[in-house]
Amino acid sequence: MKSVLVVGAGRVGRTIVHMLSVEGSYRVRIADADAVAAARVAREAERVEAFPESVEERARLLRAMEGCAAVVSAAPFAANPRIAEAAAAQGIAYLDLTEDVRVTQFVKEIAGKAKSAFIPQCGVAPGFVTLAGIHIIEQFDEVDTLTLRVGALPEQPNNRLKYNLTWSTEGLVNEYLHPCEALREGKLTLVPPLEQREEVVIGGVTYEAFTTSGGVGTLCHSYQGRIRQLDYKTIRYPGHLDLIRFLVDDLGFKDHPEELVRIFQRSIPATLDDFVIVSVRGLGTSQGRYMEKTYWRRVNGRYLGKHFFTGIEISTAAGVCGVLHLLLLGELPQKGLVMTEQVSYERFMETPFGLYYARPGQAGRQPD
Repeated sequence: MKSVLVVGAGRVGRTIVHMLSVEGSYRVRIADADAVAAARVAREAERVEAFPESVEERARLLRAMEGCAAVVSAAPFAANPRIAEAAAAQGIAYLDLTEDVRVTQFVKEIAGKAKSAFIPQCGVAPGFVTLAGIHIIEQFDEVDTLTLRVGALPEQPNNRLKYNLTWSTEGLVNEYLHPCEALREGKLTLVPPLEQREEVVIGGVTYEAFTTSGGVGTLCHSYQGRIRQLDYKTIRYPGHLDLIRFLVDDLGFKDHPEELVRIFQRSIPATLDDFVIVSVRGLGTSQGRYMEKTYWRRVNGRYLGKHFFTGIEISTAAGVCGVLHLLLLGELPQKGLVMTEQVSYERFMETPFGLYYARPGQAGRQPD
């Protein structure tokens, strides 16, 4: 039984703890800057202990890692550099969920000198959507275009933004403000956020999608020169983008992100009634024919034991837990930077955590 430290007792950290606990083959330790919050999460699940002190100080963070095979950071993305540094010093594996490009670059630099595996960006986007993208790529002889689309949405939107807070408000604003990596004519390029609006139909429902940062992970770097066009966009209900542009551009909140976070937190209600949708589309040649291949999954909220978790919590936690499981089975490199592209979609879906991404009625079987 492997011991794993989860740093961050917020919504996603709590879900990771419960998901690993329900699986049954992990000892889990939970730590947070707020030791009381960590203790509260630990009391809810089996085989879980709380580190009894705040881990804002490096010495305490290092002590929390003692005896663990890996640390999963579910802390705010700004905390990831110090968690990664501590993991390297302690010689244990490191995984995180961040979409922030600058933080990920810092983690990559640490990974280059580390004696253990470092796997950043293991959530949904970046994360599972990369596995789904590779799954589509492998079905072609030659790929021309790959589009990745992901959204966390309320089931019943009741405001003009047609949106409720379902995850980190800081992360939401961050992805709306920073440039986005993409491939254009096979070359890595940066495109502005909140641009290139399109309508997408998924499962018979029409949504809008537009550019946001971070969701593509390292896929553009891995496939530059091999795929002509590759990009990532966030999915929302139609009408959301125009109002976000009004706030960011017309009212100037792009220069005051902290204020926008406060406004969102004060004015947009959170919801537990959400879902996550993942959509991938590929165009290319297969057996001499020009083909389109598509993939989509919808993840709803569900119970883990006695506790209910939302769609964004379930999908994010399942992404990192599946990768962690394969790492600790020895099926991924054990040293240095490990990219999500190195994780097998098929093996991920065969883990106990892949079932959370299975289509209804397919739990326990590999989906198509």
